[in-house]
Amino acid sequence: MAKGTRQDAWEFFGAELKRRREPSGMTQGELGRRVFVSGGYIGQFEQAIRKPQLDVAQRIDEALQTDGFFERLCQMLIDKSPYADYFAAVAELEKVTTELCEFASTLIPGLLQTASYARAVTLASNPLKPEQFIEQKVDARMDRADILKGRNRPAFWVILHENVLRTPVGGAAAMAEQLEHITAVASERKALIQVIPYVAGAYPEMAGMLKLMQFKDAPPTAYTEGWYSGNLLDDPAVVRRASASYDLLRAAALSPEASRALIESAAKDYRRCTSTT
Repeated sequence: MAKGTRQDAWEFFGAELKRRREPSGMTQGELGRRVFVSGGYIGQFEQAIRKPQLDVAQRIDEALQTDGFFERLCQMLIDKSPYADYFAAVAELEKVTTELCEFASTLIPGLLQTASYARAVTLASNPLKPEQFIEQKVDARMDRADILKGRNRPAFWVILHENVLRTPVGGAAAMAEQLEHITAVASERKALIQVIPYVAGAYPEMAGMLKLMQFKDAPPTAYTEGWYSGNLLDDPAVVRRASASYDLLRAAALSPEASRALIESAAKDYRRCTSTT
């Protein structure tokens, strides 16, 4: 499904939600209370700014007595998404976030990946899939990075563990290109990037990744991911704890200047490897 078509479908979802909510006499706030989100969320659903998760669509059907209409429509859009089910809502939220903070301990975040790096990662997880499948996954990942190109791009903060720099995903040439891309993004002030070096020893959230998102007119969210699963969290207490962990990660990391020097050094090491083979 083309990007324009998907957006049109979400706009249809929002228009139908408004059309069916108003005759019921429920305000956005009242419907929000019934489905356990804020009235502001309902307004953003109706404007197709924010996309509901499947469980919210199910509760909307119950509140409005729409016989599974919104659940079916939401499921159809999720099924046609180029992303995994558990990540589809996150990819939509990235488009409207005003501030995005990421931490990665093993893998360069998708918004910073080059096509060669993304391809190597996709192939490693899907060695028997056809080429068309691999290309679609890589293209979808590259499309996500479009949010960093506009004037309204989010404030983007990234913390990487040094392990991410030293794992030769796709080989030396691909890693040199990838790390040079990261330094270019930092040089263009599209992201503030820090690295936690090996010598830092133990650090918060050693086993995982973390994404924090802030929005103009909605509460912040946190996202964590494991094997074939993801958790999009908006409980205020949980998000505060996640934000506190991110602050500790900042404290453990090198300064942006020292981090860039380390990334550039690693890129040069990979370039030397390509020139000697």
